[in-house]
Amino acid sequence: MTVDKHALRRKYLQERDKRLRPDGNDQYLRLSGRLARYLDDPHTPVTARPPRTDHVTVAFIGGGFAGLATGARLKEAGVTDVRIVEKGGDFGGTWYWNRYPGAQCDTASYVYLPLLEETGHMPSEKYAHGPEILEHCRRIGKQYGLYDHALFHTEVVDLEWDAARSRWIVRTNRGDAFTACFVAMGTGPLHVPKLPGIPGIEDFRGHSFHTSRWDYDYTGGDDTGAPMDRLAGKRVAIIGTGATAVQCVPHLARACRELYVFQRTPSSVDVRDNRPTDPAWFAEIATPGWQQRWLENFTANQTGSLDVEDLVMDGWTDIARRVRTRIAALPAEDKTLERMLEAFEDSDYEKMAEIRARVDAIVHDPETAGRLKAWYRQLCKRPCFHDEYLQAFNLPGTHLVDTDGRGVERITATGVVAGGREYPVDCVIYASGFEVGTDHTRRAGYDLTGRDGVRLSDHWAAGMRTLHGIHVHGFPNAFHVQPTQGANLISNIPHNLTEAGRTIAVTIKHALEHGHTEVEATQQAEDAWVELLLSGAGSLLGSPDCTPGYYNNEGVDPGLRGRLNVGHPQGAVAYFAYIAQWRDSGAFEGLEFR
Repeated sequence: MTVDKHALRRKYLQERDKRLRPDGNDQYLRLSGRLARYLDDPHTPVTARPPRTDHVTVAFIGGGFAGLATGARLKEAGVTDVRIVEKGGDFGGTWYWNRYPGAQCDTASYVYLPLLEETGHMPSEKYAHGPEILEHCRRIGKQYGLYDHALFHTEVVDLEWDAARSRWIVRTNRGDAFTACFVAMGTGPLHVPKLPGIPGIEDFRGHSFHTSRWDYDYTGGDDTGAPMDRLAGKRVAIIGTGATAVQCVPHLARACRELYVFQRTPSSVDVRDNRPTDPAWFAEIATPGWQQRWLENFTANQTGSLDVEDLVMDGWTDIARRVRTRIAALPAEDKTLERMLEAFEDSDYEKMAEIRARVDAIVHDPETAGRLKAWYRQLCKRPCFHDEYLQAFNLPGTHLVDTDGRGVERITATGVVAGGREYPVDCVIYASGFEVGTDHTRRAGYDLTGRDGVRLSDHWAAGMRTLHGIHVHGFPNAFHVQPTQGANLISNIPHNLTEAGRTIAVTIKHALEHGHTEVEATQQAEDAWVELLLSGAGSLLGSPDCTPGYYNNEGVDPGLRGRLNVGHPQGAVAYFAYIAQWRDSGAFEGLEFR
């Protein structure tokens, strides 16, 4: 395939420039005041309970994969009183809230779902659907006794270090004020819904909801795939064409009288090729230690390691396979960093050309097909994989409203305006995603007050500073479970979380067994880790020349704060190997136990 690189780069930059906005993340609305109704839980009623004023060994904030994986490892380490505090009505995190039709993981179930080997669960499909993922979360909670002390429909509002007693005071919106020897936080990047800042958004007099709070009472059907029979005569608008819309649009297209898909930036939509899991095949691979081997294999492939068998074989690892093939074909004297980066770029151009050609092959109307093509590098925005999304635009009732990068102009009492035209609709569905680039304390909903009254928001005012992405100097007995400043493996977030959970459990177990009441990263260790992070070349993910999205802070240069939102300079494989050796050594270098 011959590619005019200069012309393609110009096209990519033109498309980026259409979408650049000076307000960055400020273009989105927080769900407060009259918009707070979009946060209501449609799944589980809130039940009254008395405030808790007791004490636990570990409090974990967040009941998604991070809390479940860490809680499981703590239970295995002998810590019996682990309390998970979760704002939803059950475990699941993102998967508790995301029950829109068609929801499923975009990374293969065998590496995405944590603790498969420990629970003995065989995913039913290569890419499991939402109900199965939610049930797996409940399975982990039950198997490890994590329901025993859990507080659901509860949000932490403040964490304060009590130096006199070497413990944290945890305060919540339910009047709780209990204490914990240790706190860990896994509030994640995908749990605070956001709305686009469209004028008139509060004026609409029809029905509206966010995809993370899908209203089946209005649409009919359920998250298991039952037809949404109450939409048969409805005109529905969905605003957003990211990963969520890619999954739910086919279901809406079959259910609505008219569906209007409002697009600012098209997603790249590659083949998903989902299939049921063959039990005989699974029995062959599920030997002791199988999931850890698969995790390491996926990471090695997706990050471009050479001479590694690809066990997962999916869209995430496809570019890596292409790059390996190109590098292997280079003469020995040409295998320089410059030529390897060129091989990566060429493979990306080739891959995106194939994805655009796929649109032409599937979508019947040439004009619609042209507007569904993604003109950017694959990792500028989250890659999508689906075998029904593009086909939905062949249905007579499905209409793509492409805004050529400008977005929706306004919302009226009766419809949505784009390109100077009003589209009357009965329902508006916001597939506008979650807050990602906003400050940690805004997304978490609370701040930490550590040693000597220092707040985490102040400590991180110039950017995140940690040791290993887990520990923060000045905040003893507090642990963070998230990807940044660790592996930063964006293609399989749960791998980051499970490794952090292992590390935290080992650290707390060591403290308890040796009678230590405090553990804290030293200032020297934190500074050295940050210096190491800044020594790297940064991330190829969502670079400034990309079209705006949450991978690149909506196209706004975040300065040093952005430069600190990286992972280990040698990549995810190096970080995972390092942190495993670090915790297995028992030396806990960089931590001070008191």
